[in-house]
Amino acid sequence: MATSNDLKNGMVLNIEGQLWSVIEFQHVKPGKGPAFVRSKLRNVLSGKVVDKTFNAGVKVETANVDRRDMQYLYNDGSGYVFMDTTNYDQITVSSETVGEAANFMLENQMATVALHEGNPLYVELPASVVLEITYTEPGLQGDRSTGGTKPATLETGYQIQVPLFIENNTKVKVDTRTGEYLGRVSE
Repeated sequence: MATSNDLKNGMVLNIEGQLWSVIEFQHVKPGKGPAFVRSKLRNVLSGKVVDKTFNAGVKVETANVDRRDMQYLYNDGSGYVFMDTTNYDQITVSSETVGEAANFMLENQMATVALHEGNPLYVELPASVVLEITYTEPGLQGDRSTGGTKPATLETGYQIQVPLFIENNTKVKVDTRTGEYLGRVSE
């Protein structure tokens, strides 16, 4: 248990049996009336974002969420298998829990897996990853100017938009939150 005055970004609260992560919070002390805490919360499982106001000093139940760095091993058809690199325990995380992160995961890549009472809640990747373009249409001479984009398939099978000058087998940096092309990576 904690009070609403102890809220911090990233803290996970248990409200009416559901887990909510604090995105942002603000302590407000109006000139008239009692102080309160205005917060923005994200449902850990569904991703839904809501605004919630707590009276100052009200007790809120916190959830114990264990974030562990794990190595992604493989997809076994029913889910994604991750290994804890400290004790070599393996867990299978369902496709629904992994969500969009699957578009940017390669075997043996490190990811953060959040667990609550042994159940995986979500998988968090670094803000950007380096992936190779496996297929894209060739750029035409004269397409070197700024502006246009074309579809390109990454080695994970996910498709993104890249500038016209990008060719096959080029390593690119991709934002894992939005799926946007961030730039070429020279070796």
